[in-house]
Amino acid sequence: MVWLHSKKIIIIIIGALLNAIAMNFFLIPANVYASGFTGAAQLLSRVLGEYTPVNISTGVLLLLLNIPVTILAWKKVGKSFTFYSFISVLLMSFFLEVVPIERVSRDILLNAVFGGVIAAVGVGITLKWGASTGGMDIVAMVLSRMKDRPVGTYFFTLNAIIIITAGYLYGWENALYTLVALYASTRVIDSIHTRHQKLTAMIITRKAEEMKEAIHSRLVRGITTIPAKGAFTNEPKEVMMIVITRYELFDLERIIKEVDPKAFTNIVQTTGVFGFFRRE
Repeated sequence: MVWLHSKKIIIIIIGALLNAIAMNFFLIPANVYASGFTGAAQLLSRVLGEYTPVNISTGVLLLLLNIPVTILAWKKVGKSFTFYSFISVLLMSFFLEVVPIERVSRDILLNAVFGGVIAAVGVGITLKWGASTGGMDIVAMVLSRMKDRPVGTYFFTLNAIIIITAGYLYGWENALYTLVALYASTRVIDSIHTRHQKLTAMIITRKAEEMKEAIHSRLVRGITTIPAKGAFTNEPKEVMMIVITRYELFDLERIIKEVDPKAFTNIVQTTGVFGFFRRE
């Protein structure tokens, strides 16, 4: 267990460093904006520096923007996910301060693509290991726990505000290249982790009771069990059906491996959920 947590911290450090490199070597020098809270912090830092006497770096603003949502997530989501996510934010803010801002290329398209891809690799591996890079990921997790709302609307709204504001203040060409960075990062994150916000896990196991207790102790989700029988062995088993968010996939995988490594699990996309989607 200690080794697992150590590996998780190492992955989070790598993810935070990759995000800082993408920002300071590619996106910030080219005035191309990242998505979510990172892009909001980047844009706000530039606006404050140019239109007010206040000068606050992107790293500091990113940390400040994440503090309220982290407090909310601590109360509504769970301590483990929130802790690792905040560590990710803290490390990214630190790396944004210590990694120098250097222009690698003068080609704005190369900056947009490479910045988006490198940042996405950092976000993708962090998500894959059961944490997040903060910001909208935490908001999405909180909303999925409070109400089954389409979080894509919130992602789109925040990114639209960033793009429109950047275009209005600094030129529409940079805003359009921001769309290129967003598209590249989204595609890479989808390939590393999963593009689906909700997933359905069908777990076929001989240890249904132990699995049920383990899942309930670590995930805030209900489970439906269905009696089943092996076609070749005629051995009685149970099928456990559970709908989770993509942020809970790491924890569910670890629970299954710990309780019943021989369990057969099928993870499928969930396009919609009707009815009660949480267990308080």
